[in-house]
Amino acid sequence: MSITAPFIRSHSHAGKLAAPPAAPGLKDAMRHLVGGVCVVTAGTGADRTGATVTSAHSLSMEPETMLVSLNLSSSTLPVVRRFGHYGVNLLAAHQEGVADRFAGRGGAKGADRYLGADWTILETGASLLEGALAVVDCEVERIIEHHSHALVFGAVRAVRLGAGDPLVYSHGRYGAYRAAV
Repeated sequence: MSITAPFIRSHSHAGKLAAPPAAPGLKDAMRHLVGGVCVVTAGTGADRTGATVTSAHSLSMEPETMLVSLNLSSSTLPVVRRFGHYGVNLLAAHQEGVADRFAGRGGAKGADRYLGADWTILETGASLLEGALAVVDCEVERIIEHHSHALVFGAVRAVRLGAGDPLVYSHGRYGAYRAAV
């Protein structure tokens, strides 16, 4: 089997060829995808922290399983490992400030990220956000590391639903999704 180039460029001018423009990467492509904004929470008391993510998904309905992707360098991952739980808080459009705090904007770290919002505890001990569109309380089943991230599989232990429009993220900005009527 031979592999051939998909196209050949010909140039009639002499001298050095200009470098081709930088090709877009996966990050550039994925910025076009609109994602729901979630806050993943873990730990208890002063030992709690969390992160803002767009990478939280239901994996299975039987048994109910959630999947979140966390960067290996995230301060949240060691807390998830230590406590064996995490909460997935699906944010409402008016909760942009919560998303910013858990993204580390303004320098908030650890338990300080929880300031300015009301939290509750359901089954596992993870803090869950009052007024979120939905909260999912998970017990860690498995963690798989792959390249720069860990996939964290969680058995769903409790769910609570709220109401409103979701906070979404695309092209480096927050927005609000409104369903067509």
